[in-house]
Amino acid sequence: MTVRARIESKFPRGLVIRLIAYLFVGHLFAFFVYLLFVLGAENQ
Repeated sequence: MTVRARIESKFPRGLVIRLIAYLFVGHLFAFFVYLLFVLGAENQ
């Protein structure tokens, strides 16, 4: 049994896709906020 088959047997496929999407978007948002702080600190 592969890892993917084991994961899909525990969680529905839509939930796994949504979780990955939320993690990706969350990290993008965190990077954007970090970038704002870095650029703001350089302009002082």
